[in-house]
Formats: sequence, C-alpha cells, structure tokens
Amino acid sequence: MSLFNTIFGKKTPAIKDQNGPANSSYKEDWDFYFSNVEGFIGSFYIDLGLAKIAPQSSRPNLVWISVKMNYPRKDGLSSNEEFNTLSEMEDRLQTFIVSRHQAVYAGRLTINNNRNFYFYLGDKTLCDKTISEAMVAFPSYTYDYEIKEDKEWESYSRFMYPNPKQLQSLTNRRVVDNLEKNGDTLTKARPVQHWVYFKTKTDRNLFLSKIEELHFDVLSKNEKTSFGDFPFKLIISRVDHVDHHSVDDYVLDLWQLATACNGDYDGWETSVEKD
Repeated sequence: MSLFNTIFGKKTPAIKDQNGPANSSYKEDWDFYFSNVEGFIGSFYIDLGLAKIAPQSSRPNLVWISVKMNYPRKDGLSSNEEFNTLSEMEDRLQTFIVSRHQAVYAGRLTINNNRNFYFYLGDKTLCDKTISEAMVAFPSYTYDYEIKEDKEWESYSRFMYPNPKQLQSLTNRRVVDNLEKNGDTLTKARPVQHWVYFKTKTDRNLFLSKIEELHFDVLSKNEKTSFGDFPFKLIISRVDHVDHHSVDDYVLDLWQLATACNGDYDGWETSVEKD
C-alpha cells in the first residue's frame, strides 16, 4: 500500500490584471464540469489556469461563437456521432482566431443543441472575416457570433468558471481519476483524511460539534499554522469508499459544514489500494 497524497485548495479565482499571455504564473489547466444554465444541462470545458492571469487589459474583448449541432443528444449535449467534426471545428477556430488576433481561447459550453466557443482578444478588426473563413470548412453547420467588450473578463470568472462547490466536485474527480491511474479499483473502503482550517478556535469547535455524529476521528488539532487568515488546522479521518459518487457525498457535506462554520475545507487524501 503506497500513500497517495493529493491535498489541494478550493479557492475561487483571484482575478488580477495582467497585460500579456506570457506569465510565469500561468499554466494551461483544462477540465470539464456540468452545470444547470437557465434550466438546461450544460457541459463546460474551460482553461482553469486563466484564473491566475485574468483579466488581461490587452485583451478586453470577448468573441462568442455559437454553432448549432447537427446531431445532438436528446438532452441537448453533443453526441459521439459528431465528436470528430466538432473537435476539428474547435481546432480550426483556435488556429485562425488565436494566430490572427493574438487571442486567448477560454473554453466552450455545450448546451441546448449548441456548442459555444469563447475567445478573449485585443484588436477585433476583421474578426468577423476570420470566423467566416474558419467556418467555411463546415458548410453544413449554421452559426452565429457576437463580439463585445468585457474588460473584467466577467464572462469567464462569473459565468464559465465553476462556483466553489462545483470546483470542489471537479477536484474530487481529479483525485479519484488519479487513484484509478495508479491501479486502484475503487472497490475497497479505506481511511480518508480531510484538512480543514479555521479563523478561530470557536469556529473549529463548532465544526467539531456538527460532525460529532458522523464518526470522524480527530488526527490533529494544531493551535497555530501559517495558513493565512485560517491559522487553526484540523485533520480528521474516517473509513470510506472513494468512488466519485461516494466521495462527492461526504466531501461536499464537509465542505458545506466548514463554510457554515467560517472554515476553509482544504482537501483530502487517501492511499492507493490494489487488489
């Protein structure tokens, strides 16, 4: 049994003004998640890494391209039948728009029989021409587009980026996926440790009282840490299953309880268990 350590913070993006794409703090970090958008199930696929360098004052304009899918699923999401074509379309739009307008590709949303692509750029001159030249390779598809000013990148930070609860679920999935990649079949229950930080001892004690009936063991109660505004650390553990559904069930409960107690749920770790 080897220890598989993955502890991660669950912060909303810190939005800072940066002028260019070349930034030492930026690294592409693509992932997907599902969300209900105005009553429709939507699938976001976005570059989470852009949160570290957004907004960029040199790219104050948002280009949004909406393509009507020809073979969507009944729920309005994309089908396997259309996967290759939509992938080629995405690659072609990126190639044309990024190279000609020094744009940044923020991601896409698939929803209600449409696939929407989002780019941030500076000079929007002839961008309509760029889009039409990219889409000419797909004559059977209808599309629309819009170019608007979005200096603060609100479409990215407030619409595309997952909210804290969605981000927690997304990071849960990443850890579960890594367990599987390391040979874990996810069938065995095993000790799962959780890190939670608090501003005060009172908040920490309130949290402990709320989880008392959940049968967690307290592994550590540090009085002081270097964790910024949350200096009081708590490590708890319980034997649980670690498939994605099970993890979301208890981790999101802990996350919500920590939030209600002015705490910061910082992540979980467990061991790789192989048959």
